[in-house]
Amino acid sequence: MRTKYELADVIRLFGNALEQRYALTKVQTGVMEKIAQCRTAALGGHEEICDECASVRYSYNSCGDRHCPKCQSSKQAIWIDELIRSTLPVKHYHIIFTVPHQLNVIALHNARMFYDLLFKAVWQTLRTFGYSKYGVESGAVAVLHTWGQNLSLHPHLHCIVPTAGYTLKGEWKMVGGNGRYLYPVQQLSMSFKARFLDSLKRSLRKAQELDLFKEKISQAYQTAWVVYCEPALAKAEHVVKYLGQYTHRVAITNQRIININKNKVTFLAKDYRDGGSKKPVTLDGVEFLRRFAMHILPRRFIKIRRYGIYNPSVKRNLALKFTVNDKNSVDGNINQSKSTESTLERIERLTGINPCECPFCKKGKMIRTRNLPRIRSPDTIFSNSSKIRQ
Repeated sequence: MRTKYELADVIRLFGNALEQRYALTKVQTGVMEKIAQCRTAALGGHEEICDECASVRYSYNSCGDRHCPKCQSSKQAIWIDELIRSTLPVKHYHIIFTVPHQLNVIALHNARMFYDLLFKAVWQTLRTFGYSKYGVESGAVAVLHTWGQNLSLHPHLHCIVPTAGYTLKGEWKMVGGNGRYLYPVQQLSMSFKARFLDSLKRSLRKAQELDLFKEKISQAYQTAWVVYCEPALAKAEHVVKYLGQYTHRVAITNQRIININKNKVTFLAKDYRDGGSKKPVTLDGVEFLRRFAMHILPRRFIKIRRYGIYNPSVKRNLALKFTVNDKNSVDGNINQSKSTESTLERIERLTGINPCECPFCKKGKMIRTRNLPRIRSPDTIFSNSSKIRQ
């Protein structure tokens, strides 16, 4: 159901002014152009008729872009379902690695390099601690987020790490016990800080850009870095669903936008200094879009990554099969065989929504009668936008 206000409305209203005021990349304008056209006649669609009440519905195609707030719910549900099938049936820790704001300018300068280094530093840190503390090859599923509640730049990784690992002897070993932390948080923070800043300096030096950011890096060295670790979450299925809250989120959802006028955009944001209560935030329309554009990732950048024993190639090459003697350490084998259900059946099971059910009589089935062609030359918002496949 369409909300009263949408991100697409903001783009149509302020997109041209944003382009005139700021230098945008083709990726940024291409993404926003697609969001503005999502589920409109510009992308084509089809006509459907109910076989029970003969009601007619016109359905327009979605843009499918990962930054679009209207294209993520089904993808999220399917991703969660697939990960549940491959997650170890053990407890998991939720660990969040955050980069200090002093380095934001480097993330804006070269997002692909910066976020790649962030993923590498996080996994190198977790892997080293897995071997040094428990003597096992650990694993992790890591998800990149770049925004704060007010759309500011706030790069951080959400990771789930299992309380099990694979030893060099080829045996499974339970780790972590019932402690609050899987690894010493202070040591984890210091190691992550050192690894990330060291790799960042090397990359900038190689690109002959280190002198541009020496002051910011110096400030980051003087800042205390904090890695947040939540206590072990119970069932693996619950852990995956918990992480699923973060996987396909976009910087701003349509539900959070509560008002748009000719100059301003008002949206809801959690105020963590006030217990996470939701409060309205009002920004100039162009500033709102400028902040949103900061979170558009480089083309084909992978924002969800699996490491160690959760990397599919590792599991395949080592033929890993999870077994453990201590049955109290697991919550049952949640690995399942491949589903034979159709995509529509799967979406209905996961979301509780039958896409084919008639929305008018609630009894009939919507039958496609004809296709609606896309508009060959739709009106565009940005002068340098181009068709970009994510």
